[in-house]
Amino acid sequence: MADISIRNLVKTYPGGTEPATKNISLHVEDGEFMVLLGPSGCGKTTLLRMIAGLELPDAGAIAIGGRDMTYLPPNRRNLSMVFQSYAVFPHRRVRQNIGFGLMTRKMPKDEIAKKVAWAAELLQLTPYLDRYPAQLSGGQRQRVAVARAIVVDADVLLMDEPLSNLDALLRLNFRAELKKIVEHIGTTTVYVTHDQVEALSLGDRVAVMEAGKIAQLGHPMEVYDRPADTFVGGFIGSPPMNFLDGQVADDRIIFGEGASIPAPAAVPRGPIRIGIRAEAISIAANTPDLVPAVVDVVEPLGAATLLTVKVADQSLKVQVPPSQRVSPGETVLLHFAPDSVRLYDPQTGLGLVTSQ
Repeated sequence: MADISIRNLVKTYPGGTEPATKNISLHVEDGEFMVLLGPSGCGKTTLLRMIAGLELPDAGAIAIGGRDMTYLPPNRRNLSMVFQSYAVFPHRRVRQNIGFGLMTRKMPKDEIAKKVAWAAELLQLTPYLDRYPAQLSGGQRQRVAVARAIVVDADVLLMDEPLSNLDALLRLNFRAELKKIVEHIGTTTVYVTHDQVEALSLGDRVAVMEAGKIAQLGHPMEVYDRPADTFVGGFIGSPPMNFLDGQVADDRIIFGEGASIPAPAAVPRGPIRIGIRAEAISIAANTPDLVPAVVDVVEPLGAATLLTVKVADQSLKVQVPPSQRVSPGETVLLHFAPDSVRLYDPQTGLGLVTSQ
């Protein structure tokens, strides 16, 4: 195992008008599970491939375990990688797939057999060791790919959207298995995904990427609860964070006639944008500082009901208990949990005040 130190990485692809990564610096601790999260084209896979040695940077440096790896080929970095497409060998049985990396390292056969048996038991593949990949389900093939990656005792484990080809139920089940496996082996892991649920549930820390840069780096709940800017807030969460434009005047944030909430101290007067999560808004009565809204859409989700409401011609998502019955067209009074209101500059999108 080893830490990863990335300093000022720049990568521009031929014909590209903008760098895929722009002076990215990041330190992954020994044994840490780091998630690179962001939309397509943000540079997360490019960053992962540079760590792997599959792409070379135009500038910057990469060190693994204190050793400069910037321009070394992949086979000299002592890392393993799990790809989105499984990349298992169709003509080899499961046991041969799992042990392939060990065979290329010319490990004795009895040691290979022990390690393959260990990985197969860990990933619940023991009954399938003599099957070919075509005889396996998608989830089983992905487990084979993970087993092949962990069996070689690499310093670093890299994963490039390994669950994206699985259906929703398989993805849910395998995500829990993967978290348990990585915690068990304790290998430094860098995991790329565009799925924010995966990022929040798996990562020790999450690096949210936008346009070749890291927009925010932090603990999953820190990133979720206190987004550094409106991009992060709008990307993280299902539904994403609500944003509502208003004006600060007379110690209040005003969204329209009869719709306002108290403004935190020291917030300058003028335009402002608030961010608030759907679950931090409730329908209330006989409570100060209620905001009138008109229900537009009602979506029953089983464990909760998601409402789309209009506040002064601006749409918000509100999550309420399924027992709370409302109808489209109904006027309701909303309570915004004060500790959950985040304030942002409407021009730059950067956070101004993170708590009351």
